[in-house]
Amino acid sequence: TAPVCSPSRSCLINGLPATSQGTHQMRSAFPIPEYMTGFPSILRKAGHYTTNNVKTDYNNGNWEGIVAASWDESSDQAHWRDRQGDQSFFSVFNLMTSHQSRTMVWPYEQFLSEVQSKLEAGEIHDPSEAPVPPYYPDTPVIRKTLARFQDCITAMDKDVGAILQQLEDDGLAENTIVFFYSDHGSGMPRHKRTLLDSGLNVPLIIRFPEKYEHLAPSAPGSRSDRLVSFDDFGPTVLSLADLEIPDYMEGQPFLGTAAASPREYTYGHRDRVDEVHDLARSVRDKRLLYIRNYMPHLGYNQPTAWPDLGEIRHEIYAHARTGSMTGPQEHFAGPTRPLEELYDCHADPQNLENLARSPAYSNVLERMRMQLDQRLRDSRDLGFVPEALAWQISEGTTLYELARASSNDYQQSRLIKAASQVGQGTENELLANLAHDDPGVRYWGAIGLSAAKSLSQEAVDSLIEALDDEVPNARIEGANALARHGRFGKSISTLADALEGENLAAVQHAARAIELLGEKALAALPAVVACDARMKAIRSPGTSPLDVDPEKDKAMFVAFCTEAFLKRFGSNE
Repeated sequence: TAPVCSPSRSCLINGLPATSQGTHQMRSAFPIPEYMTGFPSILRKAGHYTTNNVKTDYNNGNWEGIVAASWDESSDQAHWRDRQGDQSFFSVFNLMTSHQSRTMVWPYEQFLSEVQSKLEAGEIHDPSEAPVPPYYPDTPVIRKTLARFQDCITAMDKDVGAILQQLEDDGLAENTIVFFYSDHGSGMPRHKRTLLDSGLNVPLIIRFPEKYEHLAPSAPGSRSDRLVSFDDFGPTVLSLADLEIPDYMEGQPFLGTAAASPREYTYGHRDRVDEVHDLARSVRDKRLLYIRNYMPHLGYNQPTAWPDLGEIRHEIYAHARTGSMTGPQEHFAGPTRPLEELYDCHADPQNLENLARSPAYSNVLERMRMQLDQRLRDSRDLGFVPEALAWQISEGTTLYELARASSNDYQQSRLIKAASQVGQGTENELLANLAHDDPGVRYWGAIGLSAAKSLSQEAVDSLIEALDDEVPNARIEGANALARHGRFGKSISTLADALEGENLAAVQHAARAIELLGEKALAALPAVVACDARMKAIRSPGTSPLDVDPEKDKAMFVAFCTEAFLKRFGSNE
């Protein structure tokens, strides 16, 4: 459902998409209704022993309550072996061996020490034999990283084998159903963080012992083309355990007593990840993938602090600067994205040929558009509310409940309409959005003008007025639009002032705008220095990103932006 861990895990644990819960932004910690305590809590109440080893990252303000309700033990020592006697169990093991940190971010020496050292000589992959996909340049650094990735997969496979052997050793293999999957596509560039098949089409292997083969959808060793989604997993486990599935869960069980008819479509979402702002949605049937990019003026390969620790990212940046990219390389590493993308995943499994403008696919394109539009409304997708504003309008409630209330505080249809005009609306339509009563619509009006190729004087004047908007997101994006179009005056000072705010989601929005503006925003340097110091007072350098704390996480993402800016233009000591 999402090409990154936290939103996917939010979906997995509660059985409904993160976009329905309001947990779609990475490490955002929005509260959810207290009755959403994780599907393992239902297993636990029914008498099953539940363990989690060890990652949680459920991406909501109630995550500690979910851990307490769902797991008898959640730690790096959690194991079914600690249950009472022959008590039935549900155990999750989160293997980090093929995580992005290992495959590309860690220094190579650390990878050699902590991952490759576990392999025999014959298991180590030769970079010269690494298959290089066409969206990467073929260079020694790329090949070395691809071989490293394959080494991580081999090491992870051995880790899985060790857990399966423990089941055998305990005499439990013939009494246990095993699911193997990842929480998104691989951590390599153009995989994780993208709605392409490389980011969303994850492995799923289910092993049914002979005792439970009657529950399997097909014979051992077979493959199924059935579409399943992460919101289906919790309901499916409950169905296998013959337990009632809560009404709020949107997923469709694909196994067990409550198994539903096969899906026709699955859906994906991309929102803010770390400091990188984005909004895109996808629809996938068995053959076709449709992607709608609502911020097409921002490319796929935006700078981002943590992945940029990996040398492969800088190899891709360097190749982009040569001006000699091929079409697939330009698609990923170029400065913009198509408004719409459509791929035949059978004929084109790497999603290289965008069919969205092909007349032969016009009917298919319209069908997928309509399906996405229906999905956004049926799921009450909350992604179109800018993050800082979402904190304001949901005070005293949850975004999930707000989206289902009858009040006028949240009108999804007008937000979707405004977002849909980015990249294709007329200037008059964008100006009407900028002047709308709804602050979320005003934000999308400013986004549309940011993305526009040029601005009339009327648009410039309207954006200058927007610098006094009472809502931070609209004000910040108005300033960003002016600066992107070379109108620096009050726009940069507005962004600098926004760095002093208390709503750290708004501060992060402003910090990211300044970072991407680069040299154009040099006048904000003193404010960036002060903001960077304030963030480090909230979250001290060296704090582990695994230590989940909502305010510290927000400060970390602000600091990603301020540090990047200061690295280029000033001291961040």
